[in-house]
Amino acid sequence: MTTTTLTPHQARARADYLNITLWTFQGWIAMFFLAAGYAKLSEPMQNLIVLMQWPALVSETFVRGVGVAEMALALMVLTPLISWRFGRPLLLTATAGLLILEVVALGVHAFNLDMGLSLTNVVLIAITAPVLWLRRR
Repeated sequence: MTTTTLTPHQARARADYLNITLWTFQGWIAMFFLAAGYAKLSEPMQNLIVLMQWPALVSETFVRGVGVAEMALALMVLTPLISWRFGRPLLLTATAGLLILEVVALGVHAFNLDMGLSLTNVVLIAITAPVLWLRRR
């Protein structure tokens, strides 16, 4: 086994690429959950039931509450743009909350055999988990 020592320039370039990748993921997460939350807040329940089966099983207030939570967590993912010192703890809290939400949603969609929404949640988990893991350092 050989070890490779990076020059300071190479180490900095790797750190920059990682930071750009994580910010890209954070932007995707924020865009997805702002849109999903807005849809849950603005669409009539009949439309939401057609798009996703689970709103038929819960109250309208619960669906709207999930929408508010998604939008709030999405905005918190972007708070480091304002201040890294204050935004980082909010980012970590938001990504942990979104991961929990995504895992629960994956279970609900898989139980209902909705493979499209299940796959969407798998992809969301795959981009949210690295953000939480790598931003916590």
